[in-house]
Amino acid sequence: MTPSRSDASTAGSRAAIVARLRSAVAPRLGIDPRALAAFRIALGLILLGDLLFLRVPGLHAFYTDAGTFPRSALAELYPTFEALSLHALSGSAWAQGLLFLIAGVFAGLLLVGYRTTLATLASALLLASMQARNPYVLNGGDTILLSLLVLGLFLPLGARWSIDARRRGRCADRDTAADTPATVDDRVLSVATATILVHFVTIYAVNGVLKTRSETWMNGTAVAQIFHLEQFIVGLGPYLAEQTPLLVAANWSWSALLTAAPLLLVCRDRLRFALAGAFVGAQLGLAATMRLGAFPFVMVAALLLFFPPRVWDRLEAALERTGLERRLESATDRTVATDGGRRLPSLPSITIPPTVRRVTRVAGNVVLICFLVGLIAWQAAGLGVAEMPEEVVEDDVEDVSWAFFAPEPISGTWWYAWEADLESGETIDTLRDESGAIDRPPDAADRYPSTLWMRYGLDLRSADESEYEPLADYLCDRVAAEHETGPDTDLESVTVYTVEQPVGPSGPVGDLEVDRRIEYGC
Repeated sequence: MTPSRSDASTAGSRAAIVARLRSAVAPRLGIDPRALAAFRIALGLILLGDLLFLRVPGLHAFYTDAGTFPRSALAELYPTFEALSLHALSGSAWAQGLLFLIAGVFAGLLLVGYRTTLATLASALLLASMQARNPYVLNGGDTILLSLLVLGLFLPLGARWSIDARRRGRCADRDTAADTPATVDDRVLSVATATILVHFVTIYAVNGVLKTRSETWMNGTAVAQIFHLEQFIVGLGPYLAEQTPLLVAANWSWSALLTAAPLLLVCRDRLRFALAGAFVGAQLGLAATMRLGAFPFVMVAALLLFFPPRVWDRLEAALERTGLERRLESATDRTVATDGGRRLPSLPSITIPPTVRRVTRVAGNVVLICFLVGLIAWQAAGLGVAEMPEEVVEDDVEDVSWAFFAPEPISGTWWYAWEADLESGETIDTLRDESGAIDRPPDAADRYPSTLWMRYGLDLRSADESEYEPLADYLCDRVAAEHETGPDTDLESVTVYTVEQPVGPSGPVGDLEVDRRIEYGC
């Protein structure tokens, strides 16, 4: 039968409605392909920086059996993590170093966009394995980074500014050409783009809601109190700690910005760029004043996804004017082809039937929708607006909510101290000063050699005595090595203390609180 004019008219009307709907949604839930490329590059740089500046220096202390958290402790406290982590297969330093090296290689491939999907998958798996090896040295930025990598598997991260894109341009490559994204107004629009944008905004929005329930944040004193937490404050932080009016202004500005976070999904073009840029500035301010590891940079990487096409148009125009773009393309071409014009050897490509591709795409969308629904449910439980399953403990929900200094900031500066008793009767003491008095150090941040040590100390504050045993055993070995104990001066025991100085918006308040956590025989 020949379709009637009315049927054709109805179909045309529906198509027009769908087109208008997509045009309205794309600027809000779509992502510019160049933003995805910048996001990929940022993830690669963050992974490399995290490995080089945090994990490698802490390799022996936090990832080997000779460190503060051997595999036996991991198996006892987190048996599931121990069973799933590749890094738990060996407790030797060389094995951990090899895994770090492999992770670095895949991070580099992600950075340049070579075999992007494979590099993203491998980076996500190795990051999850490393995080499972020692949960004591993680913060919210680590879990957010992992979630972004996982969601990146569903996004065309290699469509622009990548070796994959240049290879596809020179000669159709089945690994990438088959997955060329559909665009609306130069934006990629899919369930995956909507999921990652909503996921990220939810983190900010929930944190903002939690802060509205805080008396400290709502009376404008929270940031001033945070800047007296010496274990966190570095860089420009000690100077700003004395600028109380500026900190009060920062308190209200940050609270207002978090409250406005849902507008990232509503605004478009200039307003969206202005709001995302304000968040970027705030995160870079955190990086300049606080010891938070990769966290601020992870948030900046995700914020790049909200930058509209006009930003990337101007960036490309600037690169073209300077000639940098041509030099980068030339360098990429040299990477893609050898001097003889031959292409670099490719991994074997498999032709996947269209039906299988469609089924895979639908399955991926179902996974993304389940992820988003689950995320919202967890966050709702963290806010107390939904009930938690009985088998889920409250701490689990708090961990998922990424409640950064919310609802209340930490109320004290704290540090670790220890005493080592020798058989000769001598005591090596980091608790007391030369006069024998217990006093706060000039800078509590100096008591933590690195960000990982600070995170480790934060997670161990509420631990029981058995969880301090690996730390005490590690201190026994370290003290023996540093002080060259011999037959007449063998270590007898190590005692570990936590010391806390309560702080308020104006600085320290009250007396030092000393808690002996464990006395351990060496």
